[in-house]
Amino acid sequence: MIDHRRLGRELELFGSDPLAGAGLPLWLPAGAAARHAVEEYVRELERRAGYRHVLTPPLGRRELFELSGHLGYFADDMFPPMALGADEFVLRPALCPHHALVFRARGRSYRELPLRIAELGGMYRAERSGVLGGLSRVRAISLNDAHNFCALEQVGEEVVEILRLIREAHAALGVRPAGFRLSLRGPGEKYVGDDAQWARAEELLRAALDGVEFTEAPGEAAFYGPKIDIQVLDAAGREFTLSTVQLDFDKPERFDLSYTDASGARRRPVMVHRSLVGSMERLFAYLIEVHEGAFPAWYAPVQLVVLPVGDEQAGAAARLARDALAAGLRVEVDGAGSLGSRIRDAARARVPYAAVVGPREAAEGAVALRLRGGRALDPMPAADALRLIGAVVADRAPTLLPAG
Repeated sequence: MIDHRRLGRELELFGSDPLAGAGLPLWLPAGAAARHAVEEYVRELERRAGYRHVLTPPLGRRELFELSGHLGYFADDMFPPMALGADEFVLRPALCPHHALVFRARGRSYRELPLRIAELGGMYRAERSGVLGGLSRVRAISLNDAHNFCALEQVGEEVVEILRLIREAHAALGVRPAGFRLSLRGPGEKYVGDDAQWARAEELLRAALDGVEFTEAPGEAAFYGPKIDIQVLDAAGREFTLSTVQLDFDKPERFDLSYTDASGARRRPVMVHRSLVGSMERLFAYLIEVHEGAFPAWYAPVQLVVLPVGDEQAGAAARLARDALAAGLRVEVDGAGSLGSRIRDAARARVPYAAVVGPREAAEGAVALRLRGGRALDPMPAADALRLIGAVVADRAPTLLPAG
C-alpha cells in the first residue's frame, strides 16, 4: 500500500526526531520547497479573490480563549496554559479568536463587507501519542485559514464563492474530492448559540449546496456552528475532511463585533470560517499518496535535473542550470556516477525533467530532455527546453508537456 510516511522518508520530504517530539514533523528541504510552492499559489489565489492577509501570534492570554469559548468547549484538545508572571498564555487551537481581534481593531462600515481576513498560521492540538502518524495527525498545524465577516444577506453568495475557490484549488493540486458533507448538531453534545441561529445557519448552507450532492452528518458540527466539509480518501480508503466552510453567529456575539450599516445603525456581522485546502500537513499527507510522490511539475521539489555526460560538459551544464534558476525553476546539476545511474536516480526522486548534455548538445547549445516516466524528446535548443518547462509550470498543468 502507498504510505506517505514511507514515501516521505524515501524522497526526503519530511522527518522526525525524538528531540523535537512526537507529532512535530521536520520539513526537509525537498518537502519545504514543495510546500512553499503550494503556499504561494494559495496565497495568490486568495489575494485575487479579495482576501487580505494578516500575521497573528500562535498563542494568547488565557482570557482570549475563555472569551472565544475554546477553553469551555475544547480544553481537552488544548495544551495546558503557561504561566508568565501574573499572566497565563495558551497555545492557540484555532486562528479565529485572533482574527476576531483583527476585525475589531477599528470601527467597520458595511462598505467593507464582506471583509475577508486570511492567514497561513500555526495552531496546536494536544493529540494523544497513540493517534499521531506522519503528517496526517500532528500536534503543530499550519492551517490555510480565513474568516470572512459578512452581513447576513451576503452569506449565501459568499459561501457559494468559497466553494468555487475550493474547486479551483483542488483542481490545480490534483485533489480528488470524495464527497460533500453537511455537518450538523447532534444529540447530547455541547454547542453554543440558540436554536434559531443554528436553524438559520443550516438553511444558508443548504441553499449554498443547491445542485451539489451531499450527505448529512449529525454530531459533526463545530461547537459554534454547522459546516460544509469536503471529504477525500487516503490510500487506505479512509475518509477524512480536507476543506471546510463553517458559519458562526457565536464569535461575533462573544467579541462584540459590529459594523455600521447604511442607516448608521450598529449591526452584528456573521463570521464564515473557511479553509480552501486545510492544513499543510494533512494536505501533503494526501498529495504524497495520491501522486505517489510524483507531484505536478509546478510544485515538484526539484523541477529539472541537469545531467552532463562527462566532465567536458560541466560548464555547459552549469550555464543551463543558471539560466533555469533565472527563469524561476528549481534545478540541480548531477555529475557524479554513470549517466544511466543518474537517470535512474532522477526517476527514483520523481524529478519531472532531466536534461542530458552530451558533447553534441554542449557544442550546439542544446539539450536532450527526458520526461519523468522515461519518454525522451528530440534534442532541442536549451532555451526552448526551458520555455517548455516554464509553460507547464506557469499553467500548473497536470501533464509534463504543454497543451496542444
